[in-house]
Amino acid sequence: MHAATPWVLTLSLIAAGTLAIAATASHAARPGKPAYSDASYAPGAHPPSARQLEALGRQLFFDRSLSASGQMSCATCHSPAHAYGPPNGLAVQLGGKDGKQPGTRTVPSLRYLQNVPPFSEHFHDNDGNDSEDAGPTGGFTWDGRADYTHNQAALPLLAANEMANGSPEEVARKLQASAHAPAFRQLFGQDIFQQPKQTFDKAVLALEVFQQNPQEFYPYDSKYDFYLRGQVKLSAQEMRGLKIFNDPDKGNCASCHLSQRSESGAFPFFSDYGHIAVGAPRNPAIAANSNSRYYDLGLCGPYRTDFKTRDDYCGLFRTPGLRNVATRKVFFHNGAFHDLRQVLRFYAERDVKPEKWYPKGKDGKTAKFDDLPARYQGNVNMEAPFGGKPGGKPAFNERDIVDMLVFLKTLNDGYKPGRRG
Repeated sequence: MHAATPWVLTLSLIAAGTLAIAATASHAARPGKPAYSDASYAPGAHPPSARQLEALGRQLFFDRSLSASGQMSCATCHSPAHAYGPPNGLAVQLGGKDGKQPGTRTVPSLRYLQNVPPFSEHFHDNDGNDSEDAGPTGGFTWDGRADYTHNQAALPLLAANEMANGSPEEVARKLQASAHAPAFRQLFGQDIFQQPKQTFDKAVLALEVFQQNPQEFYPYDSKYDFYLRGQVKLSAQEMRGLKIFNDPDKGNCASCHLSQRSESGAFPFFSDYGHIAVGAPRNPAIAANSNSRYYDLGLCGPYRTDFKTRDDYCGLFRTPGLRNVATRKVFFHNGAFHDLRQVLRFYAERDVKPEKWYPKGKDGKTAKFDDLPARYQGNVNMEAPFGGKPGGKPAFNERDIVDMLVFLKTLNDGYKPGRRG
């Protein structure tokens, strides 16, 4: 082979460079796939309206065929007739593939969650004191592991002791075979079922949008709301209950269950969304607790794993809101109590009469905070009304409890102005 002459080599290099530049320009001219194209909120050619998504989400919310057992829907645990909370007094609900698998935590209400912030270890509220770090705050579920309603809506579909689908693809197959299939094709495209993960994601999106319906999920129509608007007055007993609820030396409930309008004027959800350990007694009605080595530690496990080494987070659960609390039949993350009066008595007497609330240990002594291993019991909150000495005087008495119960009923939705009470 003859050696190439310099001018031939130069032309070859120029040609090669020209082709490379052309190829690069051609590649640059072709727009890449947008980063949002697979996201739930991708606009698409014909994006569905919020009303269409809400209507689909409502249908999905009540559809039992989307569970592995065919017996459970979202509404099975989150009953509209019970403020989208549990319909009964069971500590935990039953689900799973056979519909008989017990859960490990009490079902919370889905109402008034629209202002829950994403989980943060360092939360600064807009209450006029932005410098104060409130610590672990926010997120959905008892341990805050779902940052948004979208994530929260997905969890029950896949949880082994709830709707028990093995994967998003399994949910997609159920949807393709369901009466919802035409609506999915209409709203999300004829090829939607060729993309199972997108199918699942769109279903969760519809559930999320349904849960933003204000009439269903945050009506703000309790007597207390009418009171805050200046449209009604609370009775003398209701006012006494509110005063005790707010009093830092008595109930001190409002330190976590905020009862006043925010700085922005928003009506209260009756929670600061913070995570706190209150030392609820262990509940033997929960099947998992039959294993003496099992503990539900909230922020540090077992469902959350990102904080499993944070001993100072063990035993902390997100503070629930108190709207419609007087309609509930089960309380705390583990359903330890079934009577709101008993809950208030527990707050008043936990530390002054611990023998009333906790069992005796093997040594014959009261096993206080028995649902937490000893090394985490220092995390339990000791602020008022807690912190008294054994044998001491409770922070509030039985009459105070009666008054607070009457006040808490003013937080029930559905108040009709003009009726008595």
